[in-house]
Amino acid sequence: MTAMEFTAKSLAQLLKGTVEGDENATATKFAKIEHGKPGTLSFFANPKYEPFVYTSKASILIVNKDFVPKEPVTPTLVRVENAYSAIADLLKYVADKKKKAKCHRSLRARWFLSTHFGKRVYLGAFSYVGRHTTVGDNTIIHEQVYIGENCTIGSNCIFYPGVRIYPGMVIGNNVILHSGVVIGADGFGNAPRPDGSWEKIEHLGNVIIGNDVEIGANTTVDRAQMESTIIGNGVRIDNLCMIAHNVVIGDHTAMAAQTGIAGSTEVGKYCIFGGQVGIAGHVKIADHTTIMAQGGVIGNIKEEGQVLLGSPAIAARTFMKAYALFKRSAES
Repeated sequence: MTAMEFTAKSLAQLLKGTVEGDENATATKFAKIEHGKPGTLSFFANPKYEPFVYTSKASILIVNKDFVPKEPVTPTLVRVENAYSAIADLLKYVADKKKKAKCHRSLRARWFLSTHFGKRVYLGAFSYVGRHTTVGDNTIIHEQVYIGENCTIGSNCIFYPGVRIYPGMVIGNNVILHSGVVIGADGFGNAPRPDGSWEKIEHLGNVIIGNDVEIGANTTVDRAQMESTIIGNGVRIDNLCMIAHNVVIGDHTAMAAQTGIAGSTEVGKYCIFGGQVGIAGHVKIADHTTIMAQGGVIGNIKEEGQVLLGSPAIAARTFMKAYALFKRSAES
């Protein structure tokens, strides 16, 4: 995963832990505990994985400081307050180090005199940044990314290869867009003609993405017909999701793959949508709503904190009771 080299001693210093075993044990790669090999670093936090502690051949194993082995252990142990938090911090540390290594603009990329780059921006080969677009400090634009004119891009962003950002979009700080993401395509707006054919409705708005947002591969966020499609701060959107025109998604909402939200819907803050959730247009969803996988929403959800299931979605406990009756009647 990374070419960086750690010793058990340096890890203990970095993670404020202690070493049990060879402090000069070295690891250059991360591995899951069940796949540990010499030269790798693993961690143990979930009790159900304890059997792998005794079979792992990893060079270094991060564990909770109160862990008491029941059998001999091969790896050198680095004991920390919380192994799960420690490995998360370590992964972030490595990722940040890799980001800092990228800070040049390829001669095979294209930009303009009116394009404004902040400090230490990386621009990969065959990428394009349009006129009058501003890119903030420490942003990484990988190869073959298109950013149109008059865009505002924040600091510390990462755009992976193949990202497409249409003209006039606004993207905050610390935003990650994975490969194939399209920001700002026209929404699905068509008006029927008397003869049954369709007339395209032009979309002249934009997309505004807040800070600390991550959007997964091949997800699309459509521009507004007028005004803005808005993705709030801290939102997490998985791969293969579709956000239609004029949708508003509240802060810190998360949605899993293949979720689709139709036009002009307002989603509250801190909502969670499972995979393949479908939401009709022009509805409002209250804060802290959880919609389980394949749930379908066709009307407003006014009460906060509900857990919904089914299509049309109803309270999950009600759905399970109804399903039990349905299944029983089919078997009788």
